[in-house]
Parts: sequence; C-alpha cells; structure tokens
Amino acid sequence: MGRLDGKTAFITGAANGIGYAVAARFGAEGARVAVADRDADAAAKAVARIGDRARAVTVDIADETAVAAAFADLAAAGWAPDTVVANAAVQLLGQDAQVADLDVDVWRRTIDVNLTGTFLTVKHAVRTMLKYGGGSIILTGSPTGLSGEGNEFAAYSTSKAGIHGLTRTTAAAYAPNGIRVNTVVPTYTETGLVTTLSDDPEARAAIISRIPLGRPGTPADVEGIMVFLAGDESAFATGGLFAVDGGMTAL
Repeated sequence: MGRLDGKTAFITGAANGIGYAVAARFGAEGARVAVADRDADAAAKAVARIGDRARAVTVDIADETAVAAAFADLAAAGWAPDTVVANAAVQLLGQDAQVADLDVDVWRRTIDVNLTGTFLTVKHAVRTMLKYGGGSIILTGSPTGLSGEGNEFAAYSTSKAGIHGLTRTTAAAYAPNGIRVNTVVPTYTETGLVTTLSDDPEARAAIISRIPLGRPGTPADVEGIMVFLAGDESAFATGGLFAVDGGMTAL
C-alpha cells in the first residue's frame, strides 16, 4: 500500500522540476495525479512518464477563468482533488532586481504568476474542497520570503512572502472545514527555473556557501515532506512553514 492511496492530487507547474518530482512521487505512493502546467506538450510528456494514474491539465494559473475551468473539469470527471500543490512560479533572473532598479513590468509579471496565480489556485482548491469534504493544500515558498536572502530579487522575494501570508490566513479561515494549508520552503534548488545562477560558478558557489549542509537542493529533497503533508500522517498540521533548506533559514 502507498502512503497516498485513495488521494487525488492537483499539482501546478508539474511538468518539470520540483512539481514533476512531487507528481511522480505522489503517483508512486498511490495517488491519482493531475499534472497541471501551461505547457501542454511538457505536461503530456510528464504524464507519459508517470503512468496511467496521471492526467494532463493545461492551465495558466494567472487566468482565473482557466483555473476555475480546470477544477470544474476535474470534478466532472470524478477527479475532484483532495490534495492541491500550488507550486508553479517564475523567477525572472537577469530582470528582477533591487527595488530602486526594478522595472514595473517585471514586478507585475512575477506577482501575476507567483502570488496571484497561487491565490487563484488556492481559491478554487478551497471551493472544491468545501464541496467534497476537505483536504490538504500545500504551497511552495522560499527562504527569500523569510529573510534578506533574496535582496537582489525584490519581485520574487515579495511574491514568496505573500505566499507565506496566504498560507496562514487560509489555514486559519478553513480549519473548521477540514481544509489544511501548509507551506514547504525549499532552499536554492537546481531546476530549469534557475539556470542563470546554476550556470554561473561564482554565483552558484556563493549561494551554496550559505547552506549549512553544503550543497544545493534537488527536487527529490522536497518529495518526502510533500507526501507527509498530503497524507493522513499530518492530520494535525496546518498553517505551518516546513523548511527543507539545508539549514539556510537557521542562520
């Protein structure tokens, strides 16, 4: 038996990186997995790798009509999710900057996807879970939203700080309805989101030097805590921030 037998999960940004790793692990643990991504081809390829317990959902999380339709279509197909991982995000490296140098269009694009997109995902996850008996919502945060670690990325850091606040308010509001909401905080994780940093030896070494365990994170490092928060073992956990950051936020 898997730890997530009987669960149905909806995971955004699940075609690649952390989202894909979590989707594949959830499938291996017995869950049905809706692989949500705005890249339809990449989502289809991810589903092919995960297997017949997965299905692709093409959605732009910054578009409320699209998000609402995705949840409605899943419910109509008997796939109303009891687990939602709001993971999709952008980090506009080379464009994001300290606040005095930040272009407003870069700010808006980052906030539209990372914060508004997460809000819309959570909003329609809650609406679905209110109809179907509760569930677990997991948001992907960042150390940049907790400390000065992201001082060069004002838009990204602010978006992640907002996500941490959204977790607390939503958890408090819907605990009586059996809906749990938590945030996982990975460290610098080498995925396609951060190739600008990972391809720069000096920048990469500087970041790793601030991680006490001495290495970057990998998508696989995040799977276990996500499984825990999705499953019944974490039934009393809500409103929390779960750091999987190699000790970065302990400094």
